[in-house]
Amino acid sequence: MKDKILGITKNTAQWVVVYTRSNFEKRIDKNLKEQGILSYCPLITCRNQWADRVKTVEKPFFSSYLFVKASLFDITKVRSSPGVINLITNNGKPVVITDQEIEQIKLITRNYSDAQVVSIGSLSIGDKVKINDGALFNVEGIVNKVMGTKILMIIEQLGCAVVVKANQVALSVAS
Repeated sequence: MKDKILGITKNTAQWVVVYTRSNFEKRIDKNLKEQGILSYCPLITCRNQWADRVKTVEKPFFSSYLFVKASLFDITKVRSSPGVINLITNNGKPVVITDQEIEQIKLITRNYSDAQVVSIGSLSIGDKVKINDGALFNVEGIVNKVMGTKILMIIEQLGCAVVVKANQVALSVAS
C-alpha cells in the first residue's frame, strides 16, 4: 500500500469534509465517534415553532456536511459508514481543513446563535445582510455586488460601502 493516497498520509490524521445523506449528519457523527474516529458536526440551537408548541432543537450548521479527522486507515471506515455519500474533493483529492478553520467554526457556532450559512451563489443584489463577526459586527447592509468570494455592501447608517471577504466573516440574512 502506498504511504499517501488521494493526498492523505497513512499515519497522519487530517480534517476532511464528508458529504452525507440529508438529515444523517448527527447519526454519522455518533457512529464514527463510537468507532474511535474523531468527527465534528457543528450544531446550532434554534427554535422551531409548530401550531401547538415551540421547541428548541440542535441542528447541523452545515446541511449534509460533517468534518472528520482521519488518517488513510480511517478513510475506508468513514466511506463505508451508513449515510456517508463521499468525501468532498477538489481535483480528485479530499478537501483538507486546518485545525484553525475547525476552531473558527466552533467559535462561530458557540458565540453566534443566529449565524447561518449563506451561499455566495444565493446572494443577490439588493439582499439585506448582517455581518456577524469582525470590526463591523452587527452592522446591516445591502448587497450591491458579488465578486467571487467578496461582497460589496452598502451600509446606509455609516454612509459608505465596504467590501466584505465572505471567508473571513459570517453573514446571515437580516430579518
